Amino acid sequence: MNKDFEAVSSNKWIASERGNKNTVDHNRPYAWLVEKERSIDGKIEDTAIIFLTNKECPFKCLMCDLWKNTTDRTVPVGAIPEQIEWALSQMPSAKHIKLYNSGSFFDEKAIPVADYGTIATLLEDFETVIVESHPKFITEKCLGFRDMLKPRLEVAIGLETVHPEVLLKLNKSMTLGDFSKSVDFLSQNKISSRAFILLKPPFLSEEEGIHWAKRSIDYAFGRGVECCTVIPVRGGNGAMEHLHKMGHFEVPEIQSLETVLEYGIQLRLGRVFADVWDLSLFSKCDNCLEARTKRLEAMNLTQSIGKEVACECRPTV
Repeated sequence: MNKDFEAVSSNKWIASERGNKNTVDHNRPYAWLVEKERSIDGKIEDTAIIFLTNKECPFKCLMCDLWKNTTDRTVPVGAIPEQIEWALSQMPSAKHIKLYNSGSFFDEKAIPVADYGTIATLLEDFETVIVESHPKFITEKCLGFRDMLKPRLEVAIGLETVHPEVLLKLNKSMTLGDFSKSVDFLSQNKISSRAFILLKPPFLSEEEGIHWAKRSIDYAFGRGVECCTVIPVRGGNGAMEHLHKMGHFEVPEIQSLETVLEYGIQLRLGRVFADVWDLSLFSKCDNCLEARTKRLEAMNLTQSIGKEVACECRPTV
C-alpha cells in the first residue's frame, strides 16, 4: 500500500482529473435496457433497467465514472417520472425494475421527494423495484417510499471492499459500520438489500484483488445482504488513468472474475452476480473471451458453477 495517495484521494484531486460530462436531457434517461436476472425465488425473469438522468452525486469516489451522465443542478419536479414513463413506453414488459441514477435514489437533490408518489404509481405493475443508495441517505425517507409502492422494494448499496485502507482511499465517505447499520435498518423494516463489490480496486495486486473481493462477499452476507454483484474495476474517469501510470492500478483479469463468482455461488448464502458489461476490457485472449463470457452469463442465471473454460492462455488444472 502506498501512503502517498492518502491525501490524493480527495474530491478536489479526483475532480481535477476528469474530462467533460456528456450532454444529457433531464426529461430523458441516459440509457435503458431489459436483461434477464435470476430472481430471489429462483426464476429467470426479465428485469427492466432505467439509468435516470439527475444531479451529480455529492460523493466523488475514486473509481467512479457515473458523473459523466449527470446534470449540475437538481432536475425539476416531474422530470424523473417523465423519464420513467418514457422509458417504459420504449421497452417490453418486465416483472422487475431497477432505477439506477448514478448516485443515490434517496438523495433529494437527485430525486425530488415530491416525485415519489408519481414514481410509485408508474411502477405499480412490477413485482420488485430496485434502487441504489449511499448509506448516508438510507433513513426514514426510504420507508415513506416503500409505503407508497405496491411492488417489493430492494436497495443496492456500494460496499466496494472491506479492505480498510483501500476503502478509505476510495474517498467514498463511508465506513464498514455505515454499511452494516444501513443493512440492519433496511432488514428491520423488511426491505431487502444487495451489495456492489469491487474486484481489484486500486492499490491491490491480482491475488489481493481476488482475496478481498471474497472477503467482501463474506462480510456482505454476514451482515444480512441478500444478493451481491461483483464489478471488475475499469478505467475511464481520469483518476484511474493517473493511478495506472503511477503503477497503482491494473484492470483485473476475466479469470479472476470467474474465480470470485464461483466462490460466491458455492457459499449458497444468497444470489451472487458478476457484472458482465464490456468484458473484453478484462480479457487478454481473444480465443476464449466468448466462452468465458457465456460461462459467466450462465453462472449468473443458474447460480451454479459451470464447466471451466480450457484455453492455451490458461489451461484448466
